[in-house]
Amino acid sequence: MSARDIRSAVRPDPDQPLVDIADYVADYKIDSTEAYDTARYMLLDSLGTAMLAMKFPECVKHLGPLVPGAILPGGARVPGTSHELDPAQAAFAIGTQIRWLDFNDTWLAAEWGHPSDNLGAILAVADYLSRKAEREGGRRFSVRDVLTYAIKAHEIQGCYALLNSFNRVGQDHVILVRLASTAVATAMLGGDREQIIAAVSHSWIDNGPLRTYRHAPNTGPRKSWAAGDACRRAVTHAINAVYRGVVGCPSALSAKTWGFYDVAFKGKTFEFERPFGSYVMENVLFKISFPAEFHAQTAVECAMQLHAEVVGKLDQIERIVIETQEAGCRIIDKTGPLDHYADRDHCIQYMVAVPLIFGRLVASDYNDEVAADPRIDALRDKMTVVENPQFTRDYFDPGKRYIGNSVQVYFKDGTSTQKISIDYPLGHRKRRAEGIPVLLKKFEAAMQDHLPAHKVKAIVAATQDPSRLDAMPVQQFLALFTL
Repeated sequence: MSARDIRSAVRPDPDQPLVDIADYVADYKIDSTEAYDTARYMLLDSLGTAMLAMKFPECVKHLGPLVPGAILPGGARVPGTSHELDPAQAAFAIGTQIRWLDFNDTWLAAEWGHPSDNLGAILAVADYLSRKAEREGGRRFSVRDVLTYAIKAHEIQGCYALLNSFNRVGQDHVILVRLASTAVATAMLGGDREQIIAAVSHSWIDNGPLRTYRHAPNTGPRKSWAAGDACRRAVTHAINAVYRGVVGCPSALSAKTWGFYDVAFKGKTFEFERPFGSYVMENVLFKISFPAEFHAQTAVECAMQLHAEVVGKLDQIERIVIETQEAGCRIIDKTGPLDHYADRDHCIQYMVAVPLIFGRLVASDYNDEVAADPRIDALRDKMTVVENPQFTRDYFDPGKRYIGNSVQVYFKDGTSTQKISIDYPLGHRKRRAEGIPVLLKKFEAAMQDHLPAHKVKAIVAATQDPSRLDAMPVQQFLALFTL
């Protein structure tokens, strides 16, 4: 492109990725029964995870208005609380609840992420608009509508993640939460195709947060509210496009020098493996058994199987070998001191040591009280983490999407345990029949831990009949989760 072209003020046609998202969100009809069934479980699992997070004061302190007193009676509710907030701040709160414990669903490819993070924006906007419609008229949303938008948000985030690695340019995966949530929230607010394009263009112009807060030496609790922050920003972009008519930037991606590709993506354009449909929701990974970074889920399962064999011989262990995928080596192989919860739940050595010692891994095992046990760091010092190339190949295979790990313990007397290898965890699509009953138990236990008995009874009754749940107005459904 010539210097004259760069200076030209002629507005180009929108970049094709912006158009493709707008066309999909505005026009595509979801007709996959499997996608809706999976989305229903995803909704319950996410709300259960949000209720579990209410045990943690560091999470709870983020859930109210941005400044004291900035409430909105009749606004969007925050599950498990009595807060009523503007939809942007409610999106932040709900997204933070769902993500806090690293226990909601996961998508793993060239980029990683947690597509149910988008529920922060979807539930906040749906509740706000439905409660407003009760007072003033207008569109009300059913749970089925929420599931539809969730399927589409999962698809946008997941399809971008298949071949485009934002982590390799130092950006955090919540950039895709903001993208997907911006698109669906704009449509939910009544935005047309052009307004979706405008809102999405501004999402890209925001660039992305640096993922340094997920890695040593800067690992910290921001990773627990980063998705909520992306949801909040997404709702802001949607409101700006629909209610304020904010003009978009059609070449936000491709503009020479100043566009996202040149500024943030090393001049590369996005690549796509497949058109948008319902693939991501159908193949999403549930975190059912352990609140652990997903690349380590099967490693934890391996350690659980070895617990009985090694717990009486911890002082006789010479070394422990963990084989994982390339991504696991890159993001959760962590040595040295672990100063807080956020360090520990992204350390594969810690996540293997705890079940070897205790035969469990629960959210509270990342707290200081458990981490102070000297046996944990003693085992960590004996661990070696290496890449298994087959695990990496199976990880990227679109027909498998495995997340394999193996663990083997060697003793000072020259003996060893069997090498335990697991290709895919309980939450994988290939283990749905085995996993869903456990997911529902996780959900009900989370409700019982935080909500009054009569609310839990009403929630269970509403969720046992899929057709009844789908038809339920979303404001009535969310009312069951409020205090």
